[in-house]
Amino acid sequence: MAEQKEGNTVQLHQEDADKNNGDSHGTLTQEEKGSQSATSVATPSSAIKMEPGLDNGKTSSAPSTDRHVSIQTKLEGLEMLVDLNGAGRKACPLCPEEKFKACYSHKLRRHLQNLHWKVYVEFEGQRMCICHLPCRQLKPSLSGDQAPGRLVAHYHCVVCSVTIARKTDMISHLKRHVNKGETEASYTGGSDVPFEDPVPTGQAYEIMKELGTNVQLLPNHTTPQKSDTYFNRKMKTNRQLVFCSLAVLVEERNPLECLDAFGATGIMGLQWAKHLRSAVKVTINDINEACVKMIRENCHLNHIRVEGGRGPRHSDATGDVEGVPIASVEVVKMDANVIMHLRPFDYIHLDPFGTAVNYLDAAFRNVRNLGIVSVTSTDTGSLYSKALNVTLRHYSCQIVRTEYYRELAARMVAATVARAAARCNKGIEVLLAVAVEHFVLVVVRVLRGPTQADESAKKIRQLIHCQWCEERVFLKAGSMVEENLYRQLPCNCHESMPGKTAVELGPLWAGPLFNTGFLRRMLFAAVHHSMDDIQPLVKTLICESECTTLKSFSIHGPSLHTNQVECGVVIKTLQKAEEATSADQSGKRKMSEESGNVVKKTKCDASLEHPPFYYSIHRHSIRGMNMPKLNKFLQYLTEAGFRVSRTHFDPTGVRTDATLAQFKSVLTKYSVPTYTAAQTGSHGLGTEEGARKME
Repeated sequence: MAEQKEGNTVQLHQEDADKNNGDSHGTLTQEEKGSQSATSVATPSSAIKMEPGLDNGKTSSAPSTDRHVSIQTKLEGLEMLVDLNGAGRKACPLCPEEKFKACYSHKLRRHLQNLHWKVYVEFEGQRMCICHLPCRQLKPSLSGDQAPGRLVAHYHCVVCSVTIARKTDMISHLKRHVNKGETEASYTGGSDVPFEDPVPTGQAYEIMKELGTNVQLLPNHTTPQKSDTYFNRKMKTNRQLVFCSLAVLVEERNPLECLDAFGATGIMGLQWAKHLRSAVKVTINDINEACVKMIRENCHLNHIRVEGGRGPRHSDATGDVEGVPIASVEVVKMDANVIMHLRPFDYIHLDPFGTAVNYLDAAFRNVRNLGIVSVTSTDTGSLYSKALNVTLRHYSCQIVRTEYYRELAARMVAATVARAAARCNKGIEVLLAVAVEHFVLVVVRVLRGPTQADESAKKIRQLIHCQWCEERVFLKAGSMVEENLYRQLPCNCHESMPGKTAVELGPLWAGPLFNTGFLRRMLFAAVHHSMDDIQPLVKTLICESECTTLKSFSIHGPSLHTNQVECGVVIKTLQKAEEATSADQSGKRKMSEESGNVVKKTKCDASLEHPPFYYSIHRHSIRGMNMPKLNKFLQYLTEAGFRVSRTHFDPTGVRTDATLAQFKSVLTKYSVPTYTAAQTGSHGLGTEEGARKME
């Protein structure tokens, strides 16, 4: 009896549901019903009737076995919903009658293409077209009645059949499905083109190898808006420069605790662990769960043991490769500010998507003394004077577009880093500042103590820039107000030009941007690890730091840089085993393992620092004159008694301690008038023609 009553109850519920479905869809025309049945893509009532109560632009639906009519694989499938070859007026299958009236076939075809198909969202080969049908349940008003409102265009999710109004929200919604592993549709049939079998996870990824490290990449890894695990191939130079700076720090002391605060695919941290092995303890952090999962998979791909997090520890024999002990990496899912506040590190690399100013305070909070912090900024719009309001908001700096805008961006980032370190009673010494392609990299050494912080703060000054001739000079240190700041400029544009001719830029870093000893050891690391791509760049940086055109590089070994002076401190690096043995035999005191300690020393002579900024030879060329070749011009400036070198910031730039007037005088002296060359060429041509006539 109980089973019979239960069966009757189920039958009554089914009859009520069928009755409601018939009432709610009784307004469909006979032509629409015929077309939907002919194409076998009719929408069941259970897929259209939505549940109210969601306020975020989504409405959930019951699971269905057929897809919605707005989900198609090609345009022909959308046009097959209506018989466009027949005569007479036809209604749109995705729009109500009050929104789009019935029209002829040619107009309806344009309507389907331009309104519905043009703004589709693609997922797994299926295209979700925009729908204007009354699929979304109206929200009850305050009075309790269901007043008819404006119909909202929406998309039907191919996975869960939810309806979402905005296209960007639908893309984000599909991302969450992918992160959860839900990539199969919630329907099984009714498609004009059947689904293909899902591709295995291992084959969907692209394997990329860089510096002997393999990483898996998603198909859309180059688009940050479409992928959580973003990877940029053009940042290879940045990754190699960061690796070389870490390799130099490893020579001073080890083991080091290193942090890659924004792992993404984890390629940078994996390169550290794979090449430096036991000398570093690498921690790769990312706040995104999909990135953390990808990093763990890349660790197993490179035979590196994963430690920490919720993942299992893999300590089996598969990690050993030909008897070499495996490396270990700690993978953490945490906010970058939180992990830098909780744990101390010797080396920290910050490479967020955009500016890094939000993470500088946390980076200097627990970084160890004489550690290194490398900052990569990719917000070129604010760094290169394209968004001045963003520059003022992020860096508290006033800048304009100049010929030396790349170095201006590097000094602006260095000043921001110095202020963040000073708030933690720490000073910095800039070891490297590079502006290549679409990023700005600044590598600094951390010096603890309020005295070091005060010395760093004194190197942050304002800059006076002449807008007529682009001469520039840093303001003199001091708090006294000068009566006329134009006197500090070497040019006389203010006297010869009406009005105000100069602007005050800054605050900027006024100290050196390079350290010669550190760069030479970076060059040795680049040669040792076969990084051929960045060796020309590092050699250019060495010449730029010494402000010379003489290229003499010795890369025999790290023992040549045992006592490198780096702006006030002497860094003692580890010696070779042969040298240590000979030192013991000669009776000298044996160097301990803690030879990475520093010895205070007087500061470097200020005259050895490279001059700030550079001049572009094309910007200051004389009209009607042929300039000498750049290398010849550098030789002429050297013969005139000036320090000179090329710069990596600008291929046509010249870094020199000469003023702009002296620079132009040498350029004018060795430039040849254009008409002289033209007359000489025409005269020679005329002579040849005369000789031919004589013959």
